[in-house]
This record gives sequence, structure tokens and C-alpha cells, in this order.
Amino acid sequence: MNQEEAISIKGVSFQYGNRAVLEDISLSIPKGGFLGLVGPNGSGKSTLIKLVLGLLPLQSGEVRLFGEQVNKFRKWDKIGFVSQKANSFNSGFPATVFEVVSMGLYGKVGLFRFLNRNHKQKVREAIEQVGMTDYIHQNIGELSGGQQQRVFIARALVSEPELLILDEPTVGVDVTNVRQFYDMLVHLNQERGITLVMVTHDIGAMTDHVTDVACLNKHLHFHGNTADFAANQDLSSMYGHDVHLLTHNHSHGGH
Repeated sequence: MNQEEAISIKGVSFQYGNRAVLEDISLSIPKGGFLGLVGPNGSGKSTLIKLVLGLLPLQSGEVRLFGEQVNKFRKWDKIGFVSQKANSFNSGFPATVFEVVSMGLYGKVGLFRFLNRNHKQKVREAIEQVGMTDYIHQNIGELSGGQQQRVFIARALVSEPELLILDEPTVGVDVTNVRQFYDMLVHLNQERGITLVMVTHDIGAMTDHVTDVACLNKHLHFHGNTADFAANQDLSSMYGHDVHLLTHNHSHGGH
């Protein structure tokens, strides 16, 4: 087992009742990688993420996190997760940005323990990492969808994870903010060394930023670097319908 792998998935199949959702999936994500996980609706992406996070029991195959079998893995503060449900946050929820982000420390601090000076500093640093310092005392419900999503990423970052998993993070984020959003993720990946896995439908924008792509549709149809994925002529058969890859020809700044 290579210790340099953040996630290792070997021979994983899964079914709900008689309906097979995943069949013999094997892939690994190295530490420091940035993987885009793509595929049509119902292709098994969310199921695979739940298996990686230990939220569903393995039926066959093996999942390892940082070299440890998922059912024996205990260092969950090394992993941050931002679910799709973060987008449908109750806008009337009476909490400031600082309070929402501090919730990410409950696993370490305890639910009813007070934050000490060091904890509060970590909260401020996480908010700064996602560019939301100006909104630190603002109510979460007053923010745009893109701003809220940044706050939820800060909440996942505050426990200083080595791996961050994002499920459809750009849903509900307006187009002008999506580019900045991806730039922020690239910064977290390249400057902070955080391994990122992002489930997304946004194939075009994604290929400008991630380093590797896995295309899932019950089977693993593709797993490789972004350039090979962009050059792949077989996307439509992977998806089961016509797919046209729209890349954005802007400067990468070396990404």
C-alpha cells in the first residue's frame, strides 16, 4: 500500500436492493491531488463519496483513507466534507459567519465547550482562506449562494483537514463567482497542499482547474489527467448521450 495515497478504492461494487449502482470501481487519489469526479445523474457519484466517507457500509471491495481501511479509520478531522445540502441552507438561521465556521470545531472541542483564543484564531484563519473576512460578523442568511458556499468550505477547513471532498459545490453559485470559486480551490490545493475531490456537472470549467478526472457511470469509464480527458472523443458514450466539452480559453497562471 502506497502511503502517498489519500484515497484508495479497489474493486468496489454497490447496489440498492437489486439495482446495481457501482460495478468494480478501482481508483486512487494521491496526496496533494485535485480530482474532478464527473458523470450523469444517477451514475453513482454520491454513492461512491458516501462509501469513502464511511456513511454507507461496503458491500464488496476495499476503501482506504491515508492507508487505513475505512471501517477502521478514526482520524475524521483529517477529512473535510461539503455536501450538496449546504446549498439549501435555511436562510433564516440566526448565525453569523464566525459562528457557522466555528461549528467545524465541535468534533475537536466538544459541542458545549467554549472556544479558546487559539480556536477563535483558527476560525478567523479559515474565514480568511476563503476570502470572507469582510463578512465575519454578518448573518449567514444575508449572503449570496456563492458566499454561503465559501463559508461552508471554511467550516470544513477549520479543523485543518488534509483531504477536502466537495459535492456539487458550484450549484447555486452565479457564473461570475464560479471562476473565483475555482481559483480559491486551486489555491487551497497548490498553496496549502490540501487534497481535493470535487463532484461536479461543470465539465468545462472543471477541466481548467483540476489535475485529474474520473468519469463514472456505474463503471469507471475514464480516470486520468485533465489533458487526456479533454482530448477524449468518447465522452458521449460514457454519458449515454451527446456531450460537448466547452473549455474556457483564459490564462491559467500556471495552474
